[in-house]
Amino acid sequence: MGPGTAPGAVLFACGMNAVRSPMAAAMLAKLFPGRVYVKSCGARAGEPDPFVEAVMAEIGCDLSAHKPKSFEDLDESGFDLVITLAPEAHHKALEMTRTEAVDVEYWPTPDPTLTTGSRAQILDGYRGVRDMLLARIKKRFGWTPVPGG
Repeated sequence: MGPGTAPGAVLFACGMNAVRSPMAAAMLAKLFPGRVYVKSCGARAGEPDPFVEAVMAEIGCDLSAHKPKSFEDLDESGFDLVITLAPEAHHKALEMTRTEAVDVEYWPTPDPTLTTGSRAQILDGYRGVRDMLLARIKKRFGWTPVPGG
């Protein structure tokens, strides 16, 4: 499945399913409403992150109800594409899919929880990751803006 090809079902995975993977999943779902089934998980389940909720609300994505889950917590399988955003998630995804016909892509993505400084500086760190993921998603899935809207 090459760039610009939109698979029917995508799983995003990161370390704790609290920051990067839920951001990516929400943005893919917003860009392709009803066209791509998308979920997220982590190598292990973490806790919701208020900075994620704040920076995603800025672009119209509500993640206030997101409950982090691990690969083991997933209720479904049969994804066409698994995109991993952290090394530990990549290893888990390869292990999980070794007997399935599924593509796994690794998108190395910085962990914004490592950002230090003031609240504004931390939010800027999260925005940087959000914007980087958004650009990568648009490119990978061939998103184009709707004319006039």
